[in-house]
Amino acid sequence: MITAIVLAAGRSQRMGAFKPLLPFGKQTVIEACIDYLRRGGVEEIIVVVGHRSADLQDQVGHLPIQFAFNPDAESEMSASIAAGVAKISSTTGATLITPADLPAVPPTVVSALITEWQNGAKLIIPTWQNRGGHPVLVDLRFRHELQTLDPDLGLKSLFTSHRDEVTRLPVNSPFIARDIDKWDDYLALHTEIFGHAPPEPPEG
Repeated sequence: MITAIVLAAGRSQRMGAFKPLLPFGKQTVIEACIDYLRRGGVEEIIVVVGHRSADLQDQVGHLPIQFAFNPDAESEMSASIAAGVAKISSTTGATLITPADLPAVPPTVVSALITEWQNGAKLIIPTWQNRGGHPVLVDLRFRHELQTLDPDLGLKSLFTSHRDEVTRLPVNSPFIARDIDKWDDYLALHTEIFGHAPPEPPEG
């Protein structure tokens, strides 16, 4: 089984609005992430929440997902990864990990990562024109290391320590690296995908 971990615990301070709940077409950003993971073949999805956790749970709690909680919204991504990994069932063989601000990844990228893992790869980074992106796939033989990542380096520390086992998988989508850190990034991505700017969200 494959489990995905969606990292949605932060405050989105650079954006100025809470990214996971921003509109993205007829969905929200977090719903778009869950949707592409599910359609790509992921059986289990864990959303790591922290800041505005109740709002997120209200928005997507009806979906067949689990929640993990990171109580420190100011912590590094490694803390959220550890919280998510702790929730993964013992029958899971690998995990896909992605921040919640890459809502336009095609399901075909997810299925390609899973196929590569089924063919024996253990650590997989999707690439577009040699640039790495998300989601990344980690075989759960590295479960302990995922729970003890260097806070300053995050996943990079794992991939660096096992560079000989890393597969860089070219995929046919620039959206693996199109996160929405800033408002202009969000406007540009939404307009590119849907042909129009998003509505103004409520503050928060």
